[in-house]
Amino acid sequence: MALNKFRSNKKFKKRFLLTELEKHSPTAEQFRTLRTNMQFIQIDKRLKTIVVTSPLPGEGKSTTAANLSIVLAQQEKRVLLIDTDLRKPSVHHTFKLSNSTGFTNVVTNQVGIKNAVKRTSLANLFILTSGPLPPNPSELLASNRMKRFLEEIKKQYDYIIFDAPPVNAVTDGLILASYVDGTILVIRNGKTEIDPAKKAVNAVKKVEGNLLGAVLNDCPEVNSHYSYYYEKE
Repeated sequence: MALNKFRSNKKFKKRFLLTELEKHSPTAEQFRTLRTNMQFIQIDKRLKTIVVTSPLPGEGKSTTAANLSIVLAQQEKRVLLIDTDLRKPSVHHTFKLSNSTGFTNVVTNQVGIKNAVKRTSLANLFILTSGPLPPNPSELLASNRMKRFLEEIKKQYDYIIFDAPPVNAVTDGLILASYVDGTILVIRNGKTEIDPAKKAVNAVKKVEGNLLGAVLNDCPEVNSHYSYYYEKE
């Protein structure tokens, strides 16, 4: 998949869902390009479960996961965005949702999926927030319960997007990468160094994850109709 480039706009001070609030902007168009690139990859194998991660914190993976989920839902596909960053969750903040019940409650069989998944203002987009943070995130994600959960939700949605922790920081994202159909790596222009980026790529390959490509964000605007705002998390 081609490298998608997004730019920053310093007047924004918080994570912004451009694909929903500014649907016709050049910035939103770049996420539609990302969506199209993903769909070309699906010619031989359907991509249904996708992890969005980064080498290190602060590189923009959560905003990428949210906006990608929105543009997929805008194609009238049922999309579930799951916050599996069980150390520093943020999806509930992005969509202004309660996080009292979520992913961890479902995987530990405390509540059913239907009672934990939350609707959004977009008809086809559903959210499963992280829920209470567990003392053992990696063990929870590697459990048989997690595998059963994944098989169950695959029957209910066209796309499942996982907002995962940075792969160089903890093992959680790599565990997820080994389960899903594809992984997208988000890197930040001017921040992500070459060695951490290479380390992240090798780590995903080592667990036999399917690395779809990379998203480069926070690029300077250079006379392009295809530039994208991206504010730091």
